Amino acid sequence: MVDIKKHYFRRDVAEEIFRYSRMRWAALEGRLGSGRVFIRYRNNVPLHFTSPEDVSSTIVRYSGIGVRTIYVTAAVWRSLKSKGDVEHEENIVKYTPFWDVDLVSGEWRAALAAAEAVVRVLEDEGVSESVYLLWSGRGVHVRVNENALSDDLLEELNIAPVDAAFAIVEYVLRKGSEAIKGAAKRLGGEVKVENLVDAKRVFTAPLSLHRELDRVAVCFTPDELSSFTLEWTSPSSFKHNPCWGKHYVGELDDLLRKALREIDLKAKRHATIATSPEALARKARKAPQPRPVPRRVGRFQVMGLLQAARYYLLYGDLEKAKSFGLNRAIFYAWAKKRGQVAARKAYGISPSVRARTSSKGREGVKLVEAAGEEAFQAPSGFFTMGGEEQRPEDYDRQIAGKIEGVVPYEKAWEAALKYLRKFPKHVLLDPRKFYEKVYKPVRDDFNAVLEVLNESEDKGEEKGGERREEPERKEESKPSKRDGGLLRFMKRS
Repeated sequence: MVDIKKHYFRRDVAEEIFRYSRMRWAALEGRLGSGRVFIRYRNNVPLHFTSPEDVSSTIVRYSGIGVRTIYVTAAVWRSLKSKGDVEHEENIVKYTPFWDVDLVSGEWRAALAAAEAVVRVLEDEGVSESVYLLWSGRGVHVRVNENALSDDLLEELNIAPVDAAFAIVEYVLRKGSEAIKGAAKRLGGEVKVENLVDAKRVFTAPLSLHRELDRVAVCFTPDELSSFTLEWTSPSSFKHNPCWGKHYVGELDDLLRKALREIDLKAKRHATIATSPEALARKARKAPQPRPVPRRVGRFQVMGLLQAARYYLLYGDLEKAKSFGLNRAIFYAWAKKRGQVAARKAYGISPSVRARTSSKGREGVKLVEAAGEEAFQAPSGFFTMGGEEQRPEDYDRQIAGKIEGVVPYEKAWEAALKYLRKFPKHVLLDPRKFYEKVYKPVRDDFNAVLEVLNESEDKGEEKGGERREEPERKEESKPSKRDGGLLRFMKRS
């Protein structure tokens, strides 16, 4: 089995992925249970790489959900600083035209034959210098460097890059349909070739691992089509040609002009070519089925999310909020398991139990009060328990990553903040009231939190015609003696 971390920590791999992915919106694929999980945001910012080191560290950050594969958008974006940046096509500055040749059945060489037919159509249209191929694992992409389309022509025609790419891909598929199907059939294979162009479409990044197979996505030139073998994709000895950067500016211009005379962009229709109707049916049966959505977000994740949101609203520090959220989720899970007596002792009575739940043996660890809760805090500022710090990346793996398997985490975070804003400050500062009034009613029905997003601002944040003010930011304080009243409720929970 391939060593995922070792692969992405290779300097040549990290540098190549970073170079190709620059200003492309990235997506990571992992698994949660039997289902596929996609990560597309980090701290509410579209996921993207800022350095080669960022590639490998990101893989480690999400290793808890078994991330193997890195995808990036075919679109190159002007800015990737906020979620809003990827909601508007006007922010796309380039788009890579590509043809996805998917092998349905038969030998892998059938997919290469179909890809070669696409390449021949492009050559007939005068496009060859900017073309490259990428073996994606179970099929092959034909791609054209996005810089082959001149900015001057796009401006002259007043057309968006994504629309230009759509027209080019569609035109080639229509013109080459019979040749593409015939090439695959001659080798006894069945393929499906699609126009998948849209603004947020992702495809495999060069040198990424396949999501299931121990294969590396490698690039090669049209001249290397006849010599390509699957041995080139071996993780231990892959053969990759960084030809994706080669291009001739303006090479696609004439093809775009011709395509726009035949393709009606007002009635976009994504073409699909298949060698037979049976091929489409078999492909549909073989396609991974969507993971059944769990009935609910687990109590551990609900507690962690709401505690993190509570801390963030009170203190305004997102990184510490994540640490606090995971710390409290672990604490209450531990207290629940140990029972009421141990919970009350750990909360504020027994020094011996308090020591067992602390970061025993670490210098500088102190007991503080935050949001009315007693918690141990390391010199780093992050909260700690059982000798380990709860760091933001741990929260992302244990709380955010698992929520993402049910609902997009960014949506869950936004809903949690809005849900908590409905409660007065004194409730957020009182652990017992927070547990009873905020957490307990939704711990088994997270949809009740999500539904807050559907409410109007007036309905969701105003009562009696008066808008509740945002809790003011305050510093963490020294601990005070508490009677452990909150944890009496946990035995009944």
